[in-house]
Amino acid sequence: MTEPIRVLVVDDSASSRALLSSILESESGISVVAQAASGDAAVEAAQRFRPSLITMDVYMPGMDGLEATRQI
Repeated sequence: MTEPIRVLVVDDSASSRALLSSILESESGISVVAQAASGDAAVEAAQRFRPSLITMDVYMPGMDGLEATRQI
């Protein structure tokens, strides 16, 4: 059996994070390993959880998704 795809979901909207995480978790072979509500938290979570895939909201207060992606 292959390793699941490890996903980090990043969005400043709690409902968007919950919805996307629920959709992803419903698929076999996908595991949401962490969620983050800001660019700063996304950078930290990416370092800590080492996901194989990150969904990133572009427009967030503070560090936006583009800067977070650059730092990751």
